[in-house]
Amino acid sequence: MAAPATMKRLPARGFTLVELIVVIVLIGIIGGVLVLQLLPAIRSYLLVGQRAALTNQADTALRKIVGEVRSAVPNSLRLGSSTCMELVPSKDGGRYRMGPDTNNDGNTGAFLDDTETRSQFDVLTDAVNAPVPGDAIVIGNQNTGDVYGQVNVGIVKASGAPTNPATGVSSITLDASIQVPPGYDGGRFMVVPKDEKVVTYLCLGAKLDQDTGTGAGKLYRLADAAFHLNATCPDQAPAGAALVADKVSHCAFIYSPNQGATQESGFVQLQLTLSDKGESVPLTIGAHVDNVP
Repeated sequence: MAAPATMKRLPARGFTLVELIVVIVLIGIIGGVLVLQLLPAIRSYLLVGQRAALTNQADTALRKIVGEVRSAVPNSLRLGSSTCMELVPSKDGGRYRMGPDTNNDGNTGAFLDDTETRSQFDVLTDAVNAPVPGDAIVIGNQNTGDVYGQVNVGIVKASGAPTNPATGVSSITLDASIQVPPGYDGGRFMVVPKDEKVVTYLCLGAKLDQDTGTGAGKLYRLADAAFHLNATCPDQAPAGAALVADKVSHCAFIYSPNQGATQESGFVQLQLTLSDKGESVPLTIGAHVDNVP
């Protein structure tokens, strides 16, 4: 019998320490090159996203303010300071009966005029957001102090069916009698929500933190359930204030009311700059303010 063939054992092979060091050095060089090439692109991508977020927040905040300015009670916009703006918001409006209806067999309907005070009137237009008890009715506001001083304001006690189907689509009863301002013949009224009779936009602490490059201020929306004669601009945000924007480094409200009987309009400019980690987004928006009662 032939003797079995012997297996020749091959020597074990692996990486030497020198080879490992060379590979590590090469990987480090390649990684460094890739980082140098990709880092600017990554930073640019992150900054674009950061600026987009700041722009979106600032744009949303300013458009919210402009929306309320355009629907506010005429001649109610006022500045307490360059960082504090107030207005009387409205949720609806309509036309009221301005005189008696002489074609309904003695049922003249409920109306308002400037000859005497009355606590009920027929509404001639349909409501989108019908007034509820506690809402305020504002008629013919031509001066800022009138609405805040409640000179031409009535508080809704009840609303419902008209005094006669032929004299209106609904009626409103007030908790106290009011009189149309002398000379006003527009026949329009506005409805102010009961929980937000005065809205204040307030910027607090607007500045740039030099250490972080981030805005330290905040923009708040305050709502007051009661009218107040003088502008309210607190130094600190009260409880319940709604945060509109943060990281504010600059904020300013500029209002120019036009004077004169034929120029019942104004213009408001809103400036807002948001900053975050060295990136800043300044936005300015202007809006026409309709002050025709």
